Amino acid sequence: MLQQMSYGTGRRKEAVARVWVRPGTGNVTINGQEPLAYLTRERLVEEIMQPLRAMAEVGTYDVKALVKGGGICGQAGAVRHGIAKALVDANPENRSILGPLGLLTRDPRMKERKHAGKRRARRAKQFSKR
Repeated sequence: MLQQMSYGTGRRKEAVARVWVRPGTGNVTINGQEPLAYLTRERLVEEIMQPLRAMAEVGTYDVKALVKGGGICGQAGAVRHGIAKALVDANPENRSILGPLGLLTRDPRMKERKHAGKRRARRAKQFSKR
C-alpha cells in the first residue's frame, strides 16, 4: 500500500528545512535524530510540535525533517514552518486552523547587513573624548 506523503519547505533566518509528513505513529526525526537530541532544548521541541498540537494530530503523523543553515533556534522555527506547510499540503482545509495562529507566515526578520564605517550592523566605533 502506497502511503500519502506531503511536503513543506520551512524557512527562518538563515535556516531552511525540508519536511515530509505522512500518516503514522507520531515518529518525529530531524536530520535522522530525535528532536530533543538534535535541538537540545525542551522549549524548541515544544515549538516544532505547535502545528501538530493545533491540529490535535500529535500521534497521527510521522515527520521527517532535513534542516541546514543557521543556528538551532532558527532551525526549530524553520521546521515548525515546514510542518505547518506540509499539513496544509496534506489537507487544504488545515489552512483555516493554522493560518490564524500565524504558523504559515514566514518570519521576515533577518540579520541586518554590516554598514560602512561601523564595526557591525549598528555597533559604532568606540568614541574617545581625548
